[in-house]
Amino acid sequence: MNDPMTAGQMTQADIPDGETVRFSEVVASFTYALDMTEGQPPGHCLRACRIGMEIGHVLNLSRQDLWNLYYAILLKDAGCSSNAARLFELYAADDRTTKKNFKTVDTDSLLQVARFVFSNTAMGHPLREKIGKIVNLAVHGEDLATEMFMARCERGAHIATEMGFNDDIAQAIRCLDEHWNGKGRPRGLKKEEIPLFSRIALLAQVADVFSYDGTPGKALQEIRKRSGSWFDPEIVDAFSRVAGSSRLWEEPASERLENQVMELEPMEFSQPADADRLDRVARAFGKIIDAKSPYTYGHSQRVGDFTYAMARGLGLTQPHSRWVRRGGFLHDLGKLGISNTILDKPGRLSGEEYELVKNHARYTEEILIRIGVFKTLSFIAGAHHERLDGGGYPRGLRAETIPVETRIISIADIFDALTEDRPYRKALSDDQAFSIMQDMRDKALDSRILDLFMDWRKSGGSLPSHESPDISRSAPTR
Repeated sequence: MNDPMTAGQMTQADIPDGETVRFSEVVASFTYALDMTEGQPPGHCLRACRIGMEIGHVLNLSRQDLWNLYYAILLKDAGCSSNAARLFELYAADDRTTKKNFKTVDTDSLLQVARFVFSNTAMGHPLREKIGKIVNLAVHGEDLATEMFMARCERGAHIATEMGFNDDIAQAIRCLDEHWNGKGRPRGLKKEEIPLFSRIALLAQVADVFSYDGTPGKALQEIRKRSGSWFDPEIVDAFSRVAGSSRLWEEPASERLENQVMELEPMEFSQPADADRLDRVARAFGKIIDAKSPYTYGHSQRVGDFTYAMARGLGLTQPHSRWVRRGGFLHDLGKLGISNTILDKPGRLSGEEYELVKNHARYTEEILIRIGVFKTLSFIAGAHHERLDGGGYPRGLRAETIPVETRIISIADIFDALTEDRPYRKALSDDQAFSIMQDMRDKALDSRILDLFMDWRKSGGSLPSHESPDISRSAPTR
């Protein structure tokens, strides 16, 4: 992880405006968070994009269609967090492991489905509970599967739209899990009813899953086996033509993989990641984070907005405040890598579970540091559980090395967590939360910022409309 900055050391020069960075770099780097949520090895979305774009070239897609395909594959898992809590509820198992294992199942095979359900349901739980879960899945499986795929697909399409992408990209994400034979989810579309970009994206996804262990021949065998059932035979033929390329299957270093994928974007459509687009993607990924658990719904959005209000109250410029607000939206990004068996556990966490939860702060920093325009912000956001007295994590920093921006996010995060329901308690009132936070004054929390926040909240906590930048424009809607 990068070295911490000294409190108060931040200057306007440390706040990138994004004009020299391509939007594709930002989106590509964020896909590592989606990979975590799906239980996939790092770089899954990028590798799938590389495979899909090769297929697109063989099919002689137009440059505009290639650009649409490019983002449809990168964002194919944008809705992946929306069914995590439901999976945990139904399977009583680690949602990330369940998702990872499901990726290899041919759902047209009842035997494979049965094996998956038996081996992934309530492992380590009493036999009676395991049997009850399996019976529920057997009786209601069709409806439950449709429900979860609908949630994932619709949420993913909505996220893409919020980022400003066009309807073709959103529709491709919405129909990702439809199959050529009409037995896919959630709508049972078949053949040409399924958008072309969806057909390519699904095949590319399966190809990466089966080739990641270094056996591309296994991927080709699996793709051909599902030709005419899962996959459009024409696209299978196109994949067969590119599958012999060793370049397609090499596993380059992470940085090189990102560069390779960025080079695949049709340059005539490439756009800079300006401030408005950075706001949009930060808010959208905040919603992806919040969808992972019913107990965090809206949390990142509120933390971002609280952060912006405090930053302005402390006299930070509007660009600086917008920059810090992105950190508020993204501070819990690493929770996408934490199992819902822990996030949604109704009782007290064990020591081991608590240590696993603490990893989310480190994950947040590790993802954001990959993105040039978020490199400095990565520490600011990832340090939100540090305390002034040195008792926080992940580094155990003391006051002199905790920047003011982090202190702002910490107060926003703690207040919102206290005033919302959690699996182990009901939401507290503002006054109850403030009483707890008063006890943390100068030990965990900065007194000056805490006083400002409490005064702001007690006065109504509103933000003048002209102070809240409109991030609904300047979108890459090609």
